[in-house]
Formats: sequence, structure tokens, C-alpha cells
Amino acid sequence: MVDGRFPLYPGESTWISYVYTVGAGKWGPWWQRAIRVPTRKLSLTLAFPARLQPVVWGITTSMTADASPFPTAIARQVQGDQAVFSWSIDEPPLHARYRLEWKFRVPDDGETNSMEALSPAERMRALDIVQDDDAILLEVARPFVLPAEAEDARRVVARLVSALERVALVHNFVKGIGLAAPQIGIGRAAAVVRTPGGETVTLLNPRISDQSAETDDQYEGCLSFFDVRGMVPRPLGVEVEHQDIDGTVRITAFGRGAARLVCHEVDHLHAMLYQSRMRAGVEPIPVAQYRGTGQQWTYL
Repeated sequence: MVDGRFPLYPGESTWISYVYTVGAGKWGPWWQRAIRVPTRKLSLTLAFPARLQPVVWGITTSMTADASPFPTAIARQVQGDQAVFSWSIDEPPLHARYRLEWKFRVPDDGETNSMEALSPAERMRALDIVQDDDAILLEVARPFVLPAEAEDARRVVARLVSALERVALVHNFVKGIGLAAPQIGIGRAAAVVRTPGGETVTLLNPRISDQSAETDDQYEGCLSFFDVRGMVPRPLGVEVEHQDIDGTVRITAFGRGAARLVCHEVDHLHAMLYQSRMRAGVEPIPVAQYRGTGQQWTYL
């Protein structure tokens, strides 16, 4: 090192290692690294007090704004009184973003976690999912101007995928799951859907451009009022017009369960909750009366 700098000349290389601490007031329970220059290997390590029973998961996003869980598992080891989580990737693509998030099953004050004692809707509220008493759910989401607002769109998609990962820790979504930006308090036109087959679909500025004449009625749940389930008619097939991060307009077709999930989230972006789709005289039922938990929707 010369005068605080690292001079490198053709044919030379070096290893730079550094450590820093960022308080929770700035970042909160997450840490992110973006690949700004060509990198041969990226390694990430987190260490927490084992008594807090930490849970860690990872999310990757790219230039296309697609977001998905890490392609390989995060390793966990207990070393003395610490739980150490580590993950690495060789040749990470340029402009990829890798984000680690965590939660503690036992609060730092040592009190017993009371999540199990909460109602389904209270659990969602505790996971920062906006509930149906919030006015943002009745406001039409503002579209992104793409590609000018590409970075904003990527941030919103990353937050949506992160929220889905948190929610998936407390409930088994066999039918698939979706989340729209207003449900995490962001009034922008973005949604993420994880289909029953496990595919993650990112929708920016979506609208239903066509739909089948055939419909069916199935029970739906909503993370923003998760204590009930409602019988909702939906088309068996839809075509959705949406945009890529570079502004390219695409039309994607969805069928059956995936179509139902997508319609539900597109409705959220247009300030419509599923109760307004239910047939006249039909009311939601308490989740305790619902018998479809853990089962996929059925089709003839």
C-alpha cells in the first residue's frame, strides 16, 4: 500500500480484505453486496449468538429485476456460542445483487417468541404485511417509468421477494403465493408470484389484456386479511401485458392456478380486493372452517 492506495499494474494482482460494522438503524436485518467489477469468487459469512436461534435466507436479483432465492443452500455451523452462516459463488455475473436477510426466533431480551400465539392475520402484520385497515390497499399503484426507474423497480422487487421468504417461514403455501407492492406499503405497480410449480414470476406495470370465457370458483386467501378465505370466480386462462426492466412490453399467458394467483395480485395493483370479486350473497369464511389448507386447487 502506497499513500493509502493500492497501485496495480498489468500482470499484478492483490487481495483486499476489510471489515466494517453498520448499525441496525441504517440497514436493519439484512446485508447486500452488488457485483460492480468482474469478480472470481464472492463469499459471505454472518455470525449471530446461537441463543437467538437465527434463521438466514438469501435473495439474488439481476439487471432484469428478476429475483429468486440463492441457487445453493446457505451453510450453517454452530461454533461455540455462535451460529455461523456462510455462502459463496464462483464467477458471479456482473451487476448481480446478493442479499442476505435474517430473523431471530427468540428475541434478544430472552423472552419466548409468541408468533405461534398470534392469529394468521396478526402473524402477517408481525411480518410487515400491510393489513386491510390500511388505505394504501385502496389506492391504485403508480406505474414505473421504464427504463428510467429501473433501479427503483429492482429495489421494490427485492423487497417483495424478501417479504415472500419471511412469510414462507411461517406458512406452507402449496397453492403458490403472491405479493403486490402495496401489501408491503409501497404504492408502485410491481408484484411477484410464486406458482404452484415453484416458478417465480416478476410483474412490472401488469394489466390483464385478455382472458378466457371459462371460469371456475375456488377459495382464495390474502396475506392482507389472512384470517378468512373467500370463494372467488376467476378465468381459467389470462394474458397479461407487462414490462421488462428495460421497458420492453411483453404478453405472458397463465392458466389455472397460476392465472388465479396473477389475477389476485394484478387486482391489488388496481386497488381491488378479492371480496369485490365474490358473487352476490357469498361471504368469506373463517380460516378455521376452511378445509383446503395444504392442498392444491383442483380442476376437472
